[in-house]
Amino acid sequence: MTKTAFDLIVVGGGPGGYVAAIRGAQLGMSVALVERSELGGICLNWGCIPTKALLHSAAVLRACREAARYGVADAGQARPDLAAMVARSRKVADRLGQGVAHLMKKNGVTVFAASARLAGAGRLALDNGATLSAPHIILATGARARELPALPLGERIWAYRQALTPAEIPKSLLVVGAGAIGAEFASFYRAVGAEVTLIDMTAEILPQEDAEISQLARKAFEKQGIRVLTQCAVQSASPTASGVKVALDQQGRQSELEAERVIVAAGIVGNVENLGLEQTRVKVEKTHIVTDALCRTDEPGVYAIGDVAGAPWLAHKASHEAVLCVDAIAGKPAHPLDALRIPACTYSYPQVASVGMTEARAREHARQHGGDIRVGRFSFAGNGKAIAMGEDQGLVKTVFDAATGELLGAHIIHPEASELITGYGVASALEATEEDLMHAVFAHPTLSETLHESVLAAFGRALHA
Repeated sequence: MTKTAFDLIVVGGGPGGYVAAIRGAQLGMSVALVERSELGGICLNWGCIPTKALLHSAAVLRACREAARYGVADAGQARPDLAAMVARSRKVADRLGQGVAHLMKKNGVTVFAASARLAGAGRLALDNGATLSAPHIILATGARARELPALPLGERIWAYRQALTPAEIPKSLLVVGAGAIGAEFASFYRAVGAEVTLIDMTAEILPQEDAEISQLARKAFEKQGIRVLTQCAVQSASPTASGVKVALDQQGRQSELEAERVIVAAGIVGNVENLGLEQTRVKVEKTHIVTDALCRTDEPGVYAIGDVAGAPWLAHKASHEAVLCVDAIAGKPAHPLDALRIPACTYSYPQVASVGMTEARAREHARQHGGDIRVGRFSFAGNGKAIAMGEDQGLVKTVFDAATGELLGAHIIHPEASELITGYGVASALEATEEDLMHAVFAHPTLSETLHESVLAAFGRALHA
């Protein structure tokens, strides 16, 4: 007979949910995980991982085309094999999905392939007719792509799933939304040969990033041939013989743009429907569940983590919340998550990564508290390893409290930005000051030396600028 009573039940098997299940098992709890679709969630199956596989294929293609710069002959005629790229991407996702299933078995987590609804205190009703019970229930149901009424999804207007599995490379592509997802798809499709237009309603692409970095990203995209339109909104769309005609409004100027395909990447909404929340004290604001610092909702015994619990919508944020939530449930020391210490990465070409405050936010923070900031910048053009790699375009920017030396923010634009940002992430978590970072020894020759130089630059001590 299948067990139905547990110490902890997790609803949703993404990077928040499956990590919560593992942590619960590590702490000696009997744990059930309910997942209606694929273990690993959107991130592993249709988000973070498969997009990075496609972007890596694009990077290999780009390297082959530029091989002559590095003294490698006869590689310049490389061309994209889209079917093989997509197949590899799906294979990578499948492998990791199997890995999550193995982890569930290894940790003794009982997995139910079903949807679930809260059905009274400590109870969950599954759509297969079963009822589970536990004193603690974590909702980790994630989020989905926001749909725009002006751009109904279909054969020619895609969300991320269709964009990850194209049958052919569109000759022309409009990407609506220039956040991380939109920027990554724009980079991939431009690399494989599509004529790409990237639009956003805000004043700059990657609007959550530091303005200076966003402007550098825009210039890099435009240099690659990506057309960028900002402060631009979609009014309507209509099919044509070969694609989609889209009516645009750019600060009151009306225009039309025709593209073979459109990708909608205009944000996400939380998966809060059909969870039985209306019969509880759980609060929902703007499609996201409201929680306290330890992921507790207003309903006793019900918790929420990851994308469904709000920004920042990052897999590593979900996993970190999973651990602190379960630790708190178990009575272990649990430290509330500080959103300013969570690195964010965009895997476009070039990549953009950051942690902490933008310069503008830091200046405002300092003004409100009667202080000031110091800003350091160091270009990869002054870094030996970057020059040797042929990747000497980019910038490292650091923002410090002028009085205390606290690292308030760090921002990087470079093809390896996502790997480099962790250095500043660790420094932020350890509350390192400028003095600590200046005294650290960075290996030579490495790209990470730019992190050191940017800190030095903030205090007038840069050695290679």
